[in-house]
Amino acid sequence: MRFKAELMNAEEMRRALYRIAHEVVEAGKGVEDLVLVGIHTRGIPLAERIARYIREFEGKEVPVGVLDITLYRDDLSEIGVRPQVRQTRIPFDLTGKAVVLVDDVLYTGRTARAALDALMDLGRPRRIYLAVLIDRGHRELPIRADFVGKNVPTARSEVVKVKLAEVDGEDRVELWEKEAA
Repeated sequence: MRFKAELMNAEEMRRALYRIAHEVVEAGKGVEDLVLVGIHTRGIPLAERIARYIREFEGKEVPVGVLDITLYRDDLSEIGVRPQVRQTRIPFDLTGKAVVLVDDVLYTGRTARAALDALMDLGRPRRIYLAVLIDRGHRELPIRADFVGKNVPTARSEVVKVKLAEVDGEDRVELWEKEAA
């Protein structure tokens, strides 16, 4: 792959997540019955950051859960014989809660669909929102994010890479071009 551009630097990411945190609180009219659920892998640190920002300006803790969608994917047979199943950790009841699903990139909508299926197996939330750092378009399912850090129109031949300090040692979002075969 060939590097094309930096889409967001660390400060731009921080500002986008801080804005999303404010939008989440406004949409929920506060933080009562609000929970955040990060989708493995990069959705987890993003959800934790949003919760930290909410704590900073609201002075209240918002619970954060971890969701693995591996077994809910519609391409499970294409992943391999032994897909890597990680831990789902939702240490609170989802029933009646406003759940904010958090992921790094929204593309086809299939990850979000799998996450919705997984959540519904764990309880009956009052409302589910979707928050993403990057919306790159190309939806294959009728899914849209409620909270978006940045909309980035892309070509299908491009790849958006989100790097987070917690996982990758740095914060930035990059655009890459797949090499022609």
